[in-house]
Amino acid sequence: MGTVPSLIAEGFRCIIATPSHFCGFGMLTYPEIDPVAVVIGPLKVHWYGLMYVLGFAAAWRLALRRSTRPWSPIQRSQVEDLILYCAIGVVLGGRLGYMFFYKFSALLSDPLLLFRVWEGGMSFHGGFIGVMLAAALYARKIGSNFPALIDFVAPLVPIGLGLGRLGNFIGQELWGRETDGPWGMVFPKDPELLLRHPSQLYQAFLEGLVLFLVLWWFSRKPRPRLAVGGLFVLLYGVFRFVVEFARQPDGHIGFDLFGWITRGQLLSLPMIVAGIVLLIWSYRTQPVASAGKSDKNESPTEVSP
Repeated sequence: MGTVPSLIAEGFRCIIATPSHFCGFGMLTYPEIDPVAVVIGPLKVHWYGLMYVLGFAAAWRLALRRSTRPWSPIQRSQVEDLILYCAIGVVLGGRLGYMFFYKFSALLSDPLLLFRVWEGGMSFHGGFIGVMLAAALYARKIGSNFPALIDFVAPLVPIGLGLGRLGNFIGQELWGRETDGPWGMVFPKDPELLLRHPSQLYQAFLEGLVLFLVLWWFSRKPRPRLAVGGLFVLLYGVFRFVVEFARQPDGHIGFDLFGWITRGQLLSLPMIVAGIVLLIWSYRTQPVASAGKSDKNESPTEVSP
């Protein structure tokens, strides 16, 4: 144990060398995981991209299991095509949504920015719209009921969301706001080297694990049409709105309203309202699906879009 003068000297050294509010006491240590997961010759596979693959694989596996339920709107043989449609919707919608919701001015001045995907930039809300459109197209293709397909897909999504947030954490992007709490950590890529909320982990927990467990439990038995989809929309909107209070706003945007509402919160508010409306409408107007009946297309002949 050091002497009092040595401890005082160490304290001054800490204050001079680092921000005084964290000085190494009670803070979490960022694990500094290499954002590149695999290197194959000149090809570098980043953890964020790998998380997308793992998310689609998890959705495929869960969809195979759900397709055996009596009320499933699709057959087991149709699962792979459904996941492919949704994957395309996620990627295209996520990229377009990011450019329109977060970088519209830059897109207008440089339209080719849309195709420079290696520079990063994906939006959940854009991906959400993309999956909705993809599900609508696939439902039409196989002659299935679109709302029933949305209820089928909703519980498959959170695992991918959680994995994506872990990818953000490993890549040291979308970090949180400054905090004095012992759960804060310093991200080495942060130019200010502030003690910040690991908000990516908050999102992985709420939007990934918690949302999955709730939806999987809720959808284990038949529910009124669009009740499962409505619950997904509501809970995601609430979770995202809450976590945004700990997440650092985009530097080029800041706050959109009242000096405290972020772009993510602004985009999540309609989801909260839509989720509530869908749940009320579903339970008031839609019958509970019968375990002996489904909207599954039994014909092997597919309808051309």
